[in-house]
Amino acid sequence: MDSENSKLKLSILDFVHIYKDSPASKSLKNVTEMVQLAEELGYSRYWFTEHHNTTNLMSTSPDMLSMHAAAHTNKIRVGSGGVMLPNHSPLKVMENFTLLEGLYPGRVDLGIGRASGTDAQTMLALLRSRELLGANDFPEQLDDLLSFFYRSFKETHPFSHINPPGDKSMVPDLYMLGSSEGGLHFALQKGLGFVFAAQLAPQLAVPMLRAYKNEFKPSSYLNEPKSMMAIMVITAETEEEAEFVAGPAELMWAQMSTGTKILSFPTPSEAKNHTYTLAEASAREHNKARFVIGSPETVAEKLHQMAKASMVDEIIIADFYPNQESRKNGHKLLAKQFGLI
Repeated sequence: MDSENSKLKLSILDFVHIYKDSPASKSLKNVTEMVQLAEELGYSRYWFTEHHNTTNLMSTSPDMLSMHAAAHTNKIRVGSGGVMLPNHSPLKVMENFTLLEGLYPGRVDLGIGRASGTDAQTMLALLRSRELLGANDFPEQLDDLLSFFYRSFKETHPFSHINPPGDKSMVPDLYMLGSSEGGLHFALQKGLGFVFAAQLAPQLAVPMLRAYKNEFKPSSYLNEPKSMMAIMVITAETEEEAEFVAGPAELMWAQMSTGTKILSFPTPSEAKNHTYTLAEASAREHNKARFVIGSPETVAEKLHQMAKASMVDEIIIADFYPNQESRKNGHKLLAKQFGLI
């Protein structure tokens, strides 16, 4: 193991995939098993995404999943990667994460996203308001969320006399998520932590994360910059095995890139036997930068290079393993390679 690699912290971003021919309830049992394993293996944090109207993902409520994960572990940090703020009332987000931080002090993260993470009709069903559907008022939402957490509304603000339970000590660690300059802008403007989704915009990851580190100014929320890179990572004992395990995720992303609706996670055998169309093959090649695939040694070297280039000391693995067995194996191999255990 390279001593430099051991300095890099690793975390996991769980989409709660519903695998083929497996009930959604099994995916939730997988969460319990995985977060306990992640803690045992020395991973730093375990986050959940927010998706709606997606038949192959069970990650609709990162706050509830975080509560469950925290209840079944002792020290690993848990949280959202992220809460898609346009779908929610800032007050309700604050109340839920105040409860989490109060119950599990020093272990909770709130990653905040600017997108809805779903289609317009589903967003309408969530919000129950056509007016809110077209509001595009994220800056105001973020201001309200921070003001609720820190009890910092101006006296003239209509919410200034709302007094949620708890106090300023019950505030989770706050991160702005991003895959463009927009997320970077809010992270710098407010002085929050920043996580860049390199699986969504790999070409922007290094410049955006370097800009954050170089331009960050201490704020009332954070004294020093805190940044992470998210990227899809798939590893197995050998390069060949890793490519086989990564086949389903590569196929899914190729099909999503060409407009195919994904109903279920393909199996490794289905992916291996799939005949790619020209458009899919082109998309698969284009998507290579979204992934880090290989043996533990290869993956560790690549992650170290990416972390150094982007000036981060933590990589959060966007988990796209095709089944529970391969993900447990992959995370174990990487933990050993990085000396986490």
